[in-house]
Amino acid sequence: MIVITSPTGHIGSRLLDILLETSTRSEELRVIVRDPGKLPEAIRSRVDIVTGSHGDADVVDRAFAGADAVFWLVPPDLYAPGLDAAFSGFTLAAAKAFTTHDVGHVVGVSALGRGTPVAGRAGQVTASLAMDDLIASTGVAYRALANPSFMDNLLWQSISIRDDGVFTGTTAADLEAPMVATRDIAAAAARLLLDRSWSGTGEVAVLGPEDLAPNDMAHTMSEVLGRPIRYQRQSLDDFRAALTARGVSDPIATAYVDMMHAKENGLDDGVPRTDATASPTSFREWCEQILAPAVRA
Repeated sequence: MIVITSPTGHIGSRLLDILLETSTRSEELRVIVRDPGKLPEAIRSRVDIVTGSHGDADVVDRAFAGADAVFWLVPPDLYAPGLDAAFSGFTLAAAKAFTTHDVGHVVGVSALGRGTPVAGRAGQVTASLAMDDLIASTGVAYRALANPSFMDNLLWQSISIRDDGVFTGTTAADLEAPMVATRDIAAAAARLLLDRSWSGTGEVAVLGPEDLAPNDMAHTMSEVLGRPIRYQRQSLDDFRAALTARGVSDPIATAYVDMMHAKENGLDDGVPRTDATASPTSFREWCEQILAPAVRA
């Protein structure tokens, strides 16, 4: 049995689709979801559902009973009192349940940065790496999917792209960095969950097929959308102010600022792109298939 957390998010929903398409009939699938109504009806009839938060001890105790493998993704908590609570604190009950129920394999969504000079003060990335260490300490076979920034994060700016022809970020316009489509993360998770011959702990980087600078992204978006799109750099102070205006807690806002500062200074540069670490979806493909429909909706 495979247990999937966050099955209605960008990664979890695609992972669930892949597993339903490719897993054998003998591979039972179970999901943990706060609101089962957010699952498509056709999927609800094909999976076992445990209702609740996967940060809750009673919920994961029920969900992990009889589980062979777990897909672990911590949902973002913009209002958490601190990073420890948002990542390792949220994961603590699950870590105990992995041991209690003798779960064999866990695949988690994490981040690039381990071993880089800036990893110790990289906000959410630092907390995510600590969460990986917590899970690994249980003795379960664990693979952390080490990811750069998501292409899909641009969907939050679809209105600005549509109405003003502008997207913003905090890095230099010519700074190249890896980017990944969330569907490629889901595909990497599916491969690990379906082939559980691996053991021990480690990271699996999912880097996308190319490094991109914001100016490169603006050029591609302009071609795909058929109109000029430009990049506008935002200062870290303005970035923090925008987060605070949305009600983000001060510790989490600070963590986002620290993460973006670390990305500017090489956080995502520690893993080379190879055949094993590259993932297939190009930014142009993603723009054509995901961004353009969202902008034109």
